Amino acid sequence: MDLQCFQITMQKGWALLEMARPDKLNVIDETVLTELETILQHFKEEQVKAVVVTGQGKAFAAGADVRAMADMDCQAAKQFSALGNRVFQAIEDHPAVFIAAVNGYALGGGCELALACDLRLASEQAAFGQPELNLGIIPGFGGTQRLPRIVGTAQAKEWIFTGKRFSAQEALGSGLVSRVLPPEQLLLAATELAEELAKKSGPILTLAKRAIAASGTGVSPSHGEQEANFFSKCLATEDGREGLRAFVDKRDPIFKDR
Repeated sequence: MDLQCFQITMQKGWALLEMARPDKLNVIDETVLTELETILQHFKEEQVKAVVVTGQGKAFAAGADVRAMADMDCQAAKQFSALGNRVFQAIEDHPAVFIAAVNGYALGGGCELALACDLRLASEQAAFGQPELNLGIIPGFGGTQRLPRIVGTAQAKEWIFTGKRFSAQEALGSGLVSRVLPPEQLLLAATELAEELAKKSGPILTLAKRAIAASGTGVSPSHGEQEANFFSKCLATEDGREGLRAFVDKRDPIFKDR
């Protein structure tokens, strides 16, 4: 595979998947999502049992590409949100177990990528957040659906409505991550967990993953379609366009409630 945005290290029964654009803080754009979709199919073909997802540099993934979104109309925004939802849903539905090793910023789309994974481990330096409302939009890659299921509705509303960043310890307290580790121990812990899972029966791991999703903790594709519709409506408002443009211009947005 000729990849621009990722680096894959295949191991016996498991794989390390690194977002490899540290100079861009591993921002998520259409190219990233398209490559990720291809990688997920590759992992299926190779019958990978576990995947560790992490980011190179100081960010896990610092969000979606705001510069690109600032130039989108409603239809383009809906297509972008639908693509992100489809790819992240494919992670949730994938036969392999996905382990997010959150090494730094996991904001916006980056946080949503972590949410789509089955397990999340965090560095003490990790920071989480869904800051989209500060830009005049809403989470568009599954955040409005997965975050309430993982941390509870009340906590998710605070995270999404305020757009604040939360520390690794706060993420641990909310149940978003299962472990917080010193930075130098994070990847080792995640890969050890992947190695342990790779010793299990692949079909049984998949059945366990599907059974847990059937308990009501999973997200259906129809939920992603609804989120994409709401996301696209943000770009039909003056405030939505203002928030994105203000971010690109590196200034505070002036919202007019219309």
